[in-house]
Amino acid sequence: MSNFEKKEQNLNQLIDKLNSISLSYTQPNYELAKIITEKKELISKKKEIEKQNQELMREHKFLKEKIKKLQFEANENSKLEERFNQDIEELSQETESLVNEIDKWQT
Repeated sequence: MSNFEKKEQNLNQLIDKLNSISLSYTQPNYELAKIITEKKELISKKKEIEKQNQELMREHKFLKEKIKKLQFEANENSKLEERFNQDIEELSQETESLVNEIDKWQT
């Protein structure tokens, strides 16, 4: 279980406990108001954390796709470089062969 999920579970349990507290003659109104305020704050924090998590998930997906694209481009560039090097080698061999032919004709 991830840290986020654990915090969410704890937060939900706390909210459930706050919801289960009933009014009784031993609970003064100011304590009840304090509990309700804390409950609202916790719900607000939970929503904020969930929103941040969604933003991080979107960013993660975007970066993952960007990395995939860059890896593809790097592979394509590597293939092009390899073909270029092969072409240079072929031209070098052809040039050497032509130089040898010219030398033969000159002698």
